[in-house]
Amino acid sequence: MERKYMDRLVGKYCKIVMKEPGEDRASVVSGILEDIDYDSGFIIIDSSQGLGCLNIKSIVAIKPGSKRRQLMEKRIKEDNNAFVGIGTLIVFISMILVAAVAASVLIKTGETLQQRANKVGLSTTREVSSGLVITDVTGYTNAGKTYVTQLALTVRPRAGSQDIDLRNTILYIQYERLTVLSYSNQTGYVAGSVSAQGVFHTLNVTLNATTYGIIAVHDADGSITRNYGMNTGDTAIILVNLSAAFDTSGLPPRDSVSGSFLPETGAAGTFEASAPSVFTNRIVEMA
Repeated sequence: MERKYMDRLVGKYCKIVMKEPGEDRASVVSGILEDIDYDSGFIIIDSSQGLGCLNIKSIVAIKPGSKRRQLMEKRIKEDNNAFVGIGTLIVFISMILVAAVAASVLIKTGETLQQRANKVGLSTTREVSSGLVITDVTGYTNAGKTYVTQLALTVRPRAGSQDIDLRNTILYIQYERLTVLSYSNQTGYVAGSVSAQGVFHTLNVTLNATTYGIIAVHDADGSITRNYGMNTGDTAIILVNLSAAFDTSGLPPRDSVSGSFLPETGAAGTFEASAPSVFTNRIVEMA
């Protein structure tokens, strides 16, 4: 082909018929004619297989193609790039989904831990702030003033304490052995006030070895006598029969007794009291 016709085909989509010397059959290559090197005798064509060089002497014919075909070839190349973009998008969406699942798990775990922490915090606060305090220990001797046979423990709730149910309290007393006393729901073991005859003559029953008596000293709302509950401002006296609890004559002079009054929730009120060296009166203050 003449040079002036060849130059017009540069940049166009062409169908090139080639036949190498010695071959019987011709081959066809389609693509965009990029450049022509007349000195070297080659043409450069951009086909679907890539950029390549063809020998001008082996070219039998060149047929220009339509622009539509050229655009289609170009779209095919662009579509190949689009496949890569879709793969990247799929990976990106997968990462977002994984991150969303991980975030939901972390949020749920955080809420569970927060609820548990609140519950534990409330329980801990209740355990620390609630409880009983034993403010005074008084003894009562036998007629011969030789043994302390009964004890009166003055108790009140701690500052900021929750309400305390006296029915669920336990009194531990240690002298010659450890003895456990509990609340008794029998009639006569709870009194609403101190009688005129004194604390140790208030109850109409004789205390036994396993139970203690309760006297409401300060009970403005009647909670102790009505439902056996102590709240802020209440004061009660717990009566104990030492002779029955330890099956002895009682606590002799100079001996000591200890114990703790344990509520259902909170800290226990503890005491350690020693009998005086001489009992001058039947009512003795335990130091």
